Amino acid sequence: MLSQTMEKAFNDQVKWELYSSYLYLSMSSYCNNLGLAGFANWMRMQAQEELLHAMKFYDYIMERGGRAIMQPIDAPPSEWGGPLDVFEKVLEHEKHVTGLIHTLADLALDERDHAGSIFLQWFISEQVEEEATVADLVHKLRLIGGEGQGLLMLDKELSARVFTPPAQA
Repeated sequence: MLSQTMEKAFNDQVKWELYSSYLYLSMSSYCNNLGLAGFANWMRMQAQEELLHAMKFYDYIMERGGRAIMQPIDAPPSEWGGPLDVFEKVLEHEKHVTGLIHTLADLALDERDHAGSIFLQWFISEQVEEEATVADLVHKLRLIGGEGQGLLMLDKELSARVFTPPAQA
């Protein structure tokens, strides 16, 4: 059984994961408007991944006998200072989400919720991967100065990203 404290914390995380998806859709639209279809694609695939994360939390709440309560989601920004700024904001956001996941993991330990601790390990590992991927893209954008032929080459690279949901066990 999920404690009320953990249920509330997991519900808060559902909201953050949905906000992340919403944010990345906004960034996708912004990139598309710049004529950077590959960047827009990358953000759209990221939005789908974040929605999957939200559903993992949602399903886990239900599996543990809790109730998922949908909360209002703030509107994300819609303007940035170019592709480099977008990815710097993505990295900042992913670091924030990592902090939220770590706080959840600490709470699970405090609550002696061993099942919750195990569940959160996947997200902890996922955040390491998320931050590394985005940090690499920020680095590449800084190398090319965020413009010119390098930007177009990176745009082409990002257009190849596809979202493949994991197989259900």
